[in-house]
Amino acid sequence: MMHHEQLDIDIHTARQLVHSQFPQYRNDEVVRVESSGTDNHIFRIGSKLVARFPIRGTDVDLCLKRLRSEVSAMRELHRVCPFPTSQPIGLGQPSAFYPMPWAIQTWIEGEVATPTIVSGSTAFAYDLVHLVSALRQADVAGRVFDGSGRGGSIAGHDAWMEECLVKSEGHLDVILLRKMWAKFRELPASGPDVMSHRDLTPANLLIDADRIVGVLDGGSFGPADRSLDYVVAWHLLDDERREVFRNALQIDELDWKRGAAWAFQQAMGLVWYYHTSNPAMSALGHSTISRLLCASPV
Repeated sequence: MMHHEQLDIDIHTARQLVHSQFPQYRNDEVVRVESSGTDNHIFRIGSKLVARFPIRGTDVDLCLKRLRSEVSAMRELHRVCPFPTSQPIGLGQPSAFYPMPWAIQTWIEGEVATPTIVSGSTAFAYDLVHLVSALRQADVAGRVFDGSGRGGSIAGHDAWMEECLVKSEGHLDVILLRKMWAKFRELPASGPDVMSHRDLTPANLLIDADRIVGVLDGGSFGPADRSLDYVVAWHLLDDERREVFRNALQIDELDWKRGAAWAFQQAMGLVWYYHTSNPAMSALGHSTISRLLCASPV
């Protein structure tokens, strides 16, 4: 169990829900997709679609509102993203067998990016440059950060970081990391919000060899801190390729440090929280923290 409020769903239930609520796919096979993802249970439908069932049990109306918002964001991302993105197909309804709304989207073929595969690839680094540049050039249309999750005030995450630091005892050098956070949280704001993927992590990037072939989880696409998408450089690239990424995007010192701060905030929540329930996510947190410590970005 990754979350206290976690909901599980077996293959029989997923197949029954897909075939009963979307009878046009009743002849398509439904199979579970093993994933290190933390938000949805994933089931492939035939060769072109995927069903995503939320892992966390929440208020049904709020969940439905979020899924509808994701539909709009995914369509907006699709219009500006230089790589294929998943597209919404339909929303499933709660039932006696599974109590939350759920979604069907298009499937994209590819392998999930990992630091071990792409960290030393200059071609991959330039693909990331192309992606981030395209996203941030999209029109914010007068919108600003909505206040949900990462992308606003760094210091606004103090309470969560304190919990992470306390619970990271025994996993990380907390004394050193506490000093690093004290510097990160003091970084001033830098410029207006830009359009951001807002969760540009390895699990949301699909590759073929070392080239990007798909971008997943676009449901949060929206205005945020201009440095938020830079987390991907700390999650996936080695020192040399991070410099390629930074120089190509002409990232100044403040924005680069703020990107490191967001990567730190995210990684610190992965190490202890998923230590036993999702070792792959915990390992990602460890590797990102190690990069930040070695580079000493603040």
